[in-house]
This record gives sequence, C-alpha cells and structure tokens, in this order.
Amino acid sequence: MSSALAIRDIHEALPEDQRRHFDAELAETEVDALPEMLHRWITLGFDGFEEFLLSMPFEGLEFGARSYDDQEAGE
Repeated sequence: MSSALAIRDIHEALPEDQRRHFDAELAETEVDALPEMLHRWITLGFDGFEEFLLSMPFEGLEFGARSYDDQEAGE
C-alpha cells in the first residue's frame, strides 16, 4: 500500500455496501478528527480480511453436528 493515498483510493478499496457509510461519516467528521477516521477506514479497506473470508470461509467445518451429540449417542 502506497503512503500517498487519496480519499478516492480508500473509497474504491471498500466493499460496495460500505461506501455509503464511509461517505456519510466523512461528511460529518470534523477536520481535526479526519486522520483517525481515515486510518480506521484504510484498515477496513486494505487489511485483506474480506478476501480471506471469501477465499475459504467454511473449509473443514461440518455444519449440523454438535459436540454433545456423540456423548448422547453413547448413553
């Protein structure tokens, strides 16, 4: 990630459903609070977490089984 980001870059890096929240917060944030607000959104837009979740969100998980089901079957 380049150190010279524009607000447009942050906006474009966010998931589409988060962009309007970013725009609304940006419009209401006081100038003195901008660095903290932008840092938070930069983290959300560039941390790679969404890509990680989409790459293998449920790999290795079995749904519908509960750990205590095996105990009850043995009783």
